[in-house]
Amino acid sequence: MSKMRDRLALHTWTLDTTPLAAALAAAKTAGWNAVELRRVDFTRCFEKGMTNAQVLDLVRASGLKVACLGTEYGLIFAGGAERERLLKVLDGTCANARALGCDLVMIAPGQNPPGTLADAAANFRAAGEVAKPHGVRLALEFNSQHAVINCLKAAREIFALTAHPNCGILLDAYHMERCGDGGRSFDAMPAAEIFAFQYSDVPSGTPAAANRPTDRLPPGKGKVRWREVFQLLKEKGYAGYLSYEAPNPEHWSRPPADVAREAAEATRALLAQVE
Repeated sequence: MSKMRDRLALHTWTLDTTPLAAALAAAKTAGWNAVELRRVDFTRCFEKGMTNAQVLDLVRASGLKVACLGTEYGLIFAGGAERERLLKVLDGTCANARALGCDLVMIAPGQNPPGTLADAAANFRAAGEVAKPHGVRLALEFNSQHAVINCLKAAREIFALTAHPNCGILLDAYHMERCGDGGRSFDAMPAAEIFAFQYSDVPSGTPAAANRPTDRLPPGKGKVRWREVFQLLKEKGYAGYLSYEAPNPEHWSRPPADVAREAAEATRALLAQVE
């Protein structure tokens, strides 16, 4: 298995105000091994007149691997016609993932009115059925600021209720630290449940009160216990990408290549301490 320092992906939200082509170029220049793409990256390209095939060609031309694709938010607690629409979007996302040589799609809780954990599991299971024919795995992210899916315990309860082989959990170091699940808090979690890992640092003091926080920092700039987190990932034999997702207006105001390089260097310096 390759070292974690050779499995680093740059999440495009980190460079949100940068057009996709330029963001891909910045990631490549800064030495990232892969990127994590969002559904909005595709829709923004569509709005500029590009076809789906042209977006795929743009990503392939970057020479970067794709660690993960995000599907449109809202599916986990959607119902009726909206649920069916989002399942169709997911089907297209899974097809795009495979076209890019990627077998992982992430699902976030979204901000639509939430239901119960059982409701979430039912929709997650339906999503797993959509992903299965594509040979794609689905990773559910918990958000520390969400009304229901806001901690590791909730995510694991949904995972257990879902009981689908294509469905697992995404660990995000930022949200873990904010909800009290930082450090080695996922020690008791079987490695097979961990489908994906995202990371950024949490600022000292009182973090931003927002549903989708944009105060995230490069690793080592805040209070996340990185040695504990990375050491435990290593102990568990986590073989996936480490995806740096750090939306922050300060990052968006700087040259994208500088932001990408700063984070890549900081990450590899911390990983060198445990690998």
